[in-house]
Amino acid sequence: MFLAIRELRFARGRFGLMGAVISLIAVLMVMLSGLSSGLVNDGVSGLKSLPVTAFAFDEGTKTDNAFSRSVVDAGQVETWQSQPGVIHAEPVGAGMTNATTEDGTQIDLSLFGIQPDSFLLPDVSDGETLAGLTGIVVSETAKAEGLKLGTVITLDRVDTEREVVGFTEGQATFGHVDMAYLHLDTWRLIASGAAQAGFPTQEQVDALDFNVASVIAIQAEDGFDFSSADLAATTTTVALQESFNSSPGYEAETLTLSMIQVFLYAICALVVGAFFTVWTIQRQHELAVLRALGAPGRYLLRDSLTQASILLVTFTAVGVGAGVAFGAAMPAGMPFALEVTPILTSSLLTIALGLVGAAVAILRITRIDPLTALGGQR
Repeated sequence: MFLAIRELRFARGRFGLMGAVISLIAVLMVMLSGLSSGLVNDGVSGLKSLPVTAFAFDEGTKTDNAFSRSVVDAGQVETWQSQPGVIHAEPVGAGMTNATTEDGTQIDLSLFGIQPDSFLLPDVSDGETLAGLTGIVVSETAKAEGLKLGTVITLDRVDTEREVVGFTEGQATFGHVDMAYLHLDTWRLIASGAAQAGFPTQEQVDALDFNVASVIAIQAEDGFDFSSADLAATTTTVALQESFNSSPGYEAETLTLSMIQVFLYAICALVVGAFFTVWTIQRQHELAVLRALGAPGRYLLRDSLTQASILLVTFTAVGVGAGVAFGAAMPAGMPFALEVTPILTSSLLTIALGLVGAAVAILRITRIDPLTALGGQR
């Protein structure tokens, strides 16, 4: 470490310039991690918050936007409910809609029809939980659209009305649209086209012959065999994490950002490797002198890797700090979320891959001939 620290002090300009590049890469990593987390939350935070093991879609449903494509009937729900090992199996209605508030504000909502007594009932941070046919519980982020307790919204085309009775704890969105939890029977009125202007009534529900839903939300015991239940109910089960791909645009967005991150990791390794390659060449004669004085190759390698570690850890920390500061200043409308785990993972990968690039570059140290220091190359 003696040589490594002296060189860091002696060549402050060169190491500072390299450190600035590493810091910029770390800033980009933090920003991309925040954007990835923000897009995931904006796309599927409503699904993430559910105490669900898996979703059962109708057999043969295309996976893209499957929540809107799938249709399951009461018989399939009953089959799932009768399976040993299934704790809960509840029908869920899903769909997108446009609506207008009392003051004429247009909003988009992702409807999520559930039974008020089901295990899917969301916790509320404000107001009351879902109960009757006329109320809805909307995502807390919908307050930014001007929604508040008691706001009456009118769904476009069907002119049926809903009253906001509560807000969820935290963000609850699906497909980048605020979710609205409503009574399953109310959702069925809308989906069947039987909804009428004004608030829904129990008489309308009683007259309805429409017992289908979009999917079945399942909570099962560990180790439950979903394949046999799928065979009995003619459904296709998808685990909760995998069901995120059924959200509109989710897979394309996450794959794009992941690809950018992979390229940044590769760039970090190449840039650090190139720097230490040039740096090793420049100090080749000094290293040869150390070899001639009896320093083993392992010592020089360890010293150089220590130098690279100090550089990477220090300036990655600087970049992460700057990235967190930039992220905290992001506007509210941007899907950006600072989460510890993604940021820590990207930081460690940046340091690790930078060390790999440095290690490959400085392996040439072991091949330095001590005779070089004595003019043996002349």
